[in-house]
Formats: sequence, C-alpha cells, structure tokens
Amino acid sequence: MADSTEDTSKSNDTSTFVSSLVFNVVVAAAIIAAFCILRPRFKRVYAPRTYAVAKGKRSPQIGSSLFAWFSKIMEVRDDEIIARVGLDTYMFLRYMRSMFIIFTVLSILSAVTILPVNITGGGDSEGINKLTMSNLPLKSPKLWVHLVFFMVFVVWVMYNIFGELSVYTRLRLWWLTNPKHSSKVGASTIMVSTLPDTLLNREDKIRKLFDIFPGGVRQIIVNRDCSELSEMVQTRDKYALKLEKMLTAHSVGCEKAHKKSLTKGTPYVEPKRPMMRESKIPFKGPKIDAMEFLSTEIARLNQQIAEGTSDETQYKRQSSAFVMFRKQIAAHMSAQTVLDYKPFSMNSVSLDVNPEDIIWSNLNMNPYDRRIRGYISFAITIALVVLWTLLTTAVSALVSVKNLKKLPGLENMPDSGWFGIFTGIVPSIVLAVLIALLPMILRLLLRLEGTPRVSEVNLRLLNRFYFFQVWNVYLVTILSTTILTTATEVFKHPEMIVKVIALNVPNSANPIITYVLLLAFTGAAKEILQIARLVMRYVMPMLFAKTPRSIAKAEEPAEFDWATSIPTHSLIFLMGFSYCFIAPLVNCFVAVYFGLFYVVYRYQFLYVYNDANWVTGGLSFPKSITQMMVGVYISEVYMLLLMIARIDSDAKANSIARIVFSALILAGTIGTHLYINDAYMPIINYLPVRGAADIEDNPKFANEFPDLSGDIDLSGESNDSTTDVESDSKIRRRIYAMYGSLLPKRLIDYILTKVPSILNPKNAMESPSADTDSSSISDVGDEEMMGSDYKKKPSAMANVSTFPASPGGADSAASGFPQMPFARHYDASGAEIPASGDVDSKNKRISNNTNILSIDSGAIASSGAAAGMATDHGANNLSPLNYPFPSAHNPADAAALSVHSYTSATELRQRRETNTALSTRSSHNRRSRFEASGVHLSANANDTALSEAFSNPALRAKARVNLWVPMDNNGLSNELFNKVLAWGKGTINIVTQSTSINEKGKVSANVDFDPDEPEEN
Repeated sequence: MADSTEDTSKSNDTSTFVSSLVFNVVVAAAIIAAFCILRPRFKRVYAPRTYAVAKGKRSPQIGSSLFAWFSKIMEVRDDEIIARVGLDTYMFLRYMRSMFIIFTVLSILSAVTILPVNITGGGDSEGINKLTMSNLPLKSPKLWVHLVFFMVFVVWVMYNIFGELSVYTRLRLWWLTNPKHSSKVGASTIMVSTLPDTLLNREDKIRKLFDIFPGGVRQIIVNRDCSELSEMVQTRDKYALKLEKMLTAHSVGCEKAHKKSLTKGTPYVEPKRPMMRESKIPFKGPKIDAMEFLSTEIARLNQQIAEGTSDETQYKRQSSAFVMFRKQIAAHMSAQTVLDYKPFSMNSVSLDVNPEDIIWSNLNMNPYDRRIRGYISFAITIALVVLWTLLTTAVSALVSVKNLKKLPGLENMPDSGWFGIFTGIVPSIVLAVLIALLPMILRLLLRLEGTPRVSEVNLRLLNRFYFFQVWNVYLVTILSTTILTTATEVFKHPEMIVKVIALNVPNSANPIITYVLLLAFTGAAKEILQIARLVMRYVMPMLFAKTPRSIAKAEEPAEFDWATSIPTHSLIFLMGFSYCFIAPLVNCFVAVYFGLFYVVYRYQFLYVYNDANWVTGGLSFPKSITQMMVGVYISEVYMLLLMIARIDSDAKANSIARIVFSALILAGTIGTHLYINDAYMPIINYLPVRGAADIEDNPKFANEFPDLSGDIDLSGESNDSTTDVESDSKIRRRIYAMYGSLLPKRLIDYILTKVPSILNPKNAMESPSADTDSSSISDVGDEEMMGSDYKKKPSAMANVSTFPASPGGADSAASGFPQMPFARHYDASGAEIPASGDVDSKNKRISNNTNILSIDSGAIASSGAAAGMATDHGANNLSPLNYPFPSAHNPADAAALSVHSYTSATELRQRRETNTALSTRSSHNRRSRFEASGVHLSANANDTALSEAFSNPALRAKARVNLWVPMDNNGLSNELFNKVLAWGKGTINIVTQSTSINEKGKVSANVDFDPDEPEEN
C-alpha cells in the first residue's frame, strides 16, 4: 500500500510538471500571438512612446507586420537606449541580459556534467525526480561532481558581477558629470534634515558652515510649514475638478439636446444644471446651484491662496533646508561629511534633489520620532511576513493531492491528470495574488516612517519586498512541502532538523520549477500584452474618463513598478541558482525566463513605459547585485547542509573534505562580497574627486560615451572628435560597453582586428549625451495626439490650410469651405431666421446657407471662442458684461448662435471637423505637456527662480484655475461659461482649446495639450 502511494506521488510530480509546461507554453504562445495582432491596431497601449513623451525621447514607428517589433527593438544600440530611456532602465536591461547569459552557460555546463550524474546516480527516484540530486544515494562519491562544478558556477557568477559593476561605475561617473545632468540645479543641491534650532533662523550661519566646501554656497532655502495653505490648495483643486466635470457634462448635454431637437423637430430645451446641498450631512439644507456654489468657493479659496502665497515669512520654518552649491563636487563632499557634533543633528543629507520627488510632509520630523517610527514599521513588516507565511503555507500545503485526501470527505478522491493541473497552477496563481497586495502596505509604512523622498521609498521597498519574497515565496514553499510529513519526527528529534531539511530540499524542486515556468512563459507574455492597460485605455474611459483632462490622463504611458519588479527577478535568480546543482533542469527554464523578459522589457521600455519620474542614475542596480549575493549565499548554505547530511561513516575523510570545500566556497564568497562593498559602493554613491577634476579640465569628455574597457583616463588633451582614429575609438567603446562584461577584452580586440569593417569610421555616429534627442525619431500625426474617437479627416485639414486670416469675402470659395446644403436657421426661442441672415457684419456668415462664422485673429483675441474656436481667458478680463464667450444673451451674438435644423448631416459634420482641426492648430503655440513635464530648472536660472522652484508646492500654487472644457458645436453652453467666469471673479479660466465633442456626443481631447501651461509667444 505504501509503495502504491509513493508511486502515485511520483506520477503526480511528473504529471504536474508536464501539465504546467504544456499549459504555460500554450497560453504564452496564444498571448504573444494576440499581442502581434493587436499591436498595430492599439498604438495608444502598445506604442505610446512614439507620441506621448517628449520629442527627444520618442521611439520611431514600427511597421504593421506581425514580427516587425522584434527586429526593431533588437537593432537599437546600448548608447541609444541610454539616450531614450535613461541610465536606470539601461542598467536594468543589462542586468536581465547578464542573468540570461549566466543561466545559459549554467544550463550548458550542468547538462553535460551534473545532469548525467543525476540520471545515472543509482537511486530509486522515478519520473522528473530522476533528474534531480535526490536520485543519488546518500553516500555516493559522485557528489564531488556537484561540488566542483558548483564552485565553477559561483566563480562564473562573481566574474559577471565584477564585470557589470566595472561597467556601471564608469557609466555612473559619466551620468553624473554629463552636462545634461550636471547642468541641472538639483545636481549641485543637497537637502539637509534635522537642522538644530541655533541654525534654523540664521541662514548666515548655515552659509558659513557650508562655504567651507569648494566653490561655496550659492543659495539656501529653509523649508516652511504650509500645511494649512496646502489643504486650501487641495480643496480648491478638488472643487475645480468637480466643476470641470459638470461643465463638460453640460456641454455634452447641450449638444445632445440640440441633436434631439433636430431629430424630433421640437424647440431646443437647455439641460438642467445640477443641484446640491451645501451641508455635508445628507438631506440637510436647501438645494443650491452646484456650479454657482463651486465657482464662488473656488473664487474664495483663490483669494485666500493669493493672500497666503504673497508672503512666505508668515509660515513657521521647518528643520530642513536646501543648500545649493556653485559646484557639483561640493554637494557630494558635504554628503559624506559629519556636519555636526550633536547626536542626530544634520545626519540626513540627500543628493540630486528634485522638488517633485520630495515628500514635504516628512521634512519636519524629529529624528527620534523618525527612528521610533522606523522600529515600529519594521515590526509591522515582520508581522506581515508572518501573516503571509500562514496564508501561503496553507495554500501550498492544501493544494497537494496527498494532503487534500486527508481532508474529511475527500479520502476516496480518485487520482486524475486534472489534479496535476490543479496542483501545478492553482498555488502559483494564489501566491501571485497574495504577493500583489503587500507592496501597497509596505510603501505606506515607509512613507509613515518619515522617508523624505519618493525615490528613497522605492529604493528601500526593493529590500523589504525582496525579504518578503525570499521568505514567503521561496523558503515557505520549500518548507511547506515537507512540514506536514516531517513535523512530528522533527519535534521528537530536533537534532535531525538539518538532515531532514537537507534531504527534502531536492524533493521540493518540482514546485520551484512550476513557479518559474508560470512566470517565464505566461508572466512574460502577460507583461507584453498589457491586458489590464488595454482594458483601462479602451473600456474604463467610456465609464469614467468624461472630461478632456481625464481623457488625456488616460492616454499617458504607464510607469514601470521598479520596487516590486526588481525583487521578483532577483527571486527567480535565487530559485535558479540555489537549485542549479540540485535540479539542473531549472537552469534551462530560468534562462528562458530572463531571455523572454529581456526581449519583452526592451520593447516595453522603448515603446510603452515612461519613467521620467524614476531618475536615480541606476542606484537600483547595486541593490540588484546585493540581492544576487543573497541568492549565492543561500545556495552555498544548501550545499554545505547537503554535504553535512550526506556524511559517509565508511569514508569520513572524503565526507569531511567535501564539507571543508563547501565551507571554503562560502568563506570565499563572503570575502568577495566585502571587497565589493569596500571597493565599488563608495564610487557608486558619490562623485569621485578625480573624475570631477578631470572633467573640469576637459569638459568635452563629459559628452562622450565612456570607455568601459579599462581605467578611465581623462587627463589627456581634448581634441576635435572628427578624425577617423577618434571615430574608431567611439565605436570601440560602444562595443566594450555591450560585450566587455561577457567576453575578455583581448578576445574583443582580436575579433575587431580580424573584422576591421566593424570599426569603419563611416558608420560612426555621434555619441549621445545622457538625455540627448534621438535623430531617428519621427513626429507623429495629429491622429496620435487626439483622445478617444478622434479620426484625422482630409477635409478638416484642408479647411485649416485655407481658413481665412480675416473676414474677407462671404462666398464659400473664398473661405475655403465647400458648398453645403441649404439649412433653415432658428434662434434660441425657436423662431425662424431668414436664410439671407440679417446678421451683424462683425459676425458675418461665410455664406447664406450656413452660420459658420468667418473669424480673424483680431476677433479671436477680442471676442473669444466663436464656433468652437478655443480661447484661454486672462484673469483681468472677466466682467460679466464683457461676454468672453459669444452668448445668445448678447444681441451681437444672438443670431450667430442660432439653433439649426439641417436637411443633411453635412453641415454639422463640416462644423465639427473644422472645430477639431482649429483646436489642434490653435494648440501649437503652447508647449507640449510632455515637454513641460521633462523640464528641469537649469543651474543658470536666477536666484528668484531657484527659490520658487525649491519652495513648498503650496507656496508655488497659482491663485487661479484653468478649467479644460469642450464647447458644444453650436455655442449653446457659452452663456453658462460666461456665468462661471463671472462667479469666479477673475480667478477662473475656461480653456476650450484642443478638445471637442464628436458626432456621437463624446468628448475628444488632444493628449499633447497642457491646459495649465501658458501660451508661448
């Protein structure tokens, strides 16, 4: 009976592996096929970086063939990747590529050495377990094969780590000194926390303290407590979004009501405006006009904001300050210096400060309070790990067939291949869901600790989430496979725990391989398909994105979740390397995992993700190296425990030699890790003085892609970079950057000597700077910029090119509009207006059969938006009598804004196309929202601009709001717009540019347009 149960268990293990492999490969193939088909059709999901980022960062368009994307991404050089997506992304891609190469080599070596030994080990394992170390007898002398080649594996990993660190240190120095970074004021600014009271109110003393560093201090900005002002700004912005939504709904309602009146031949009825109660208590108080209330409240808050931002001295100083140096090296030197002799005084210094990265509410925290919060946060993290341990253990244990049969009512459950699928897939899915919930909690805890910057929160989350995954996903998975069967034995004989764990680790290889399979095939395929993003972009906007602003926001490229993705990949390295000698088959699947994800991420970062907010100069890469070392340590501990558990009493000398050899490998790794920390980490974190001095003597070297093959020597003369020799050197440096950590330098030089055409100077291109524009980028058409339901039509663009600059002739040929069918005109009351149109000459119709107005630039500037033309009204021209928008209550506009009944849909379509085209053209004098988001204050800015940029966001808030609202195609909503402007008392602007209402009554928006940016002359 026992033998039958054991055979069934072995059969189930093989069934689980085979079913998981087939299932994941089939699902991955289907998902990738779906991506290849959907990619050309949904560019806003699969290629937003071709239009929805700054022009200098855009990637070129890809053809519509199924696999055109693959060749397009693989031909991009490494230096071009840095230029487009930054050093952080490049080092992450390089990390993935290195992992792929590491495990490819391990797969080959283990397949020809360890795997045959396991198969012929002479044990009684069957099925897939025969490929693991469990097939070797406990006292087998063949264990030396595993031990020796495991040492080779460790040396191979260390060789790659040293190579990659050598490359990164040079790239990090280049990034820090490149003018695209060093010219930003944040590169030479530090943020000092926990200032003592003796310095808080004496900026002259702070200046004297930091003037000791080279170049001295340029400016000091002490932070202030603006919590009350910040609450007012947040409330004002919340009201503005509500009012913007109501105005948009009103414009759409006017358009639909007008269409309904045309269809049924009934008089036009204006949509009712929303009502609300001022009291926060439900059903209390009288109902009031919601738009009037919100407008007046915004005006009141804007007045208070104007008063609050007029004098910053009214706010209490906080115990933190920004210190701007004249030289970048001064900032890095001060960050490494003990600044005060008092405990915890000025002990927190942050480099490369970006005001958008600051968590302003954490700047005034007491250092003791911050430490106590840190201890509490760590304790809560441990508690969460324990809680998730119980959950994951229960899931992992209960889904096995053997344990399910122990439950009441399932004792006679028949064996079936379906249970193999169940036990192979369900645990991985449940674990993935549980893991996805934790990062949000951990991120909140880190913010509550008092971490001053968002980037620091994410970098710290890398370590905590990795710790969680190592314990819950990896160790608990291994322990849970044996805990139910060995808990009693271990409890009775605690001294056997080492032997029990060591002997059962090889038996837990199947769950590890299954988990890697799920992420390697299905995980990579899901990453590139972006099914959630596809739904969010094309389904969610129909339900929630109702305003131009929300539509434009829905078009923004997704951001990569660095804090959770990097630990996940480090976990896969841990799983693979810890089982590289136990179950060599895992090496192949880990290689597939990193290879597929490398290709997927190349596409995602070049065409999908926009991580302009994640700029750390690659500081996540050293953390990845540290997490790799954790994986190496755990695998070495496994090897040591296995050697201890397999002591042969008949050959003690041989067994002890294996234990000593294992211990020496572990000791060598510890020594290597200490060397890495001492030799590389200081170079990574701070700007070396020698590098700064050499760049100051030879500034041109900061613009050139660095030589990654050997020692950096920047002391030579800087020459013109147009000679063939220097072009040869540039290409050689790029080749070293791409392959230097994988191949010896001599081998690369030998290949270049044998194939000199590689170094042909005619193929040389200028080395890009850290953030330079890509020359291969092509601008995209307006149809890529418009939001939902926008389609580029030739007639609309033709109207733009022939639209008259001034109201000249009245015929359609002069105006550029084709002849349209006859239409009857009605005023707002429903009375018919004669076709000849007795209209004021100021608002003269283009022809007698249409009321589309002839507009000149002067009329636009004075009278605002006519027939859908966009206008951004200033705050000083908002009197209710000015009628900034044409209104039926204005006698001069009454006839022009009449309601129409068309004999065909041509005129209405013509009007909409014209409005859309005009809206697109009129937005060209504004800076792109994507260009605006990428602008960083230069160190050449004046002191006033610097002081404003580094002040609290509440102090930088403007005492006015811009409401981005579409105008209906007949101007029926203009009267309400004028009222809102009047209620706003000069503090509300209504921007109707780059948005329109289409034929279906849906709002469209130009995603490139920024309604909050001032027009550029």
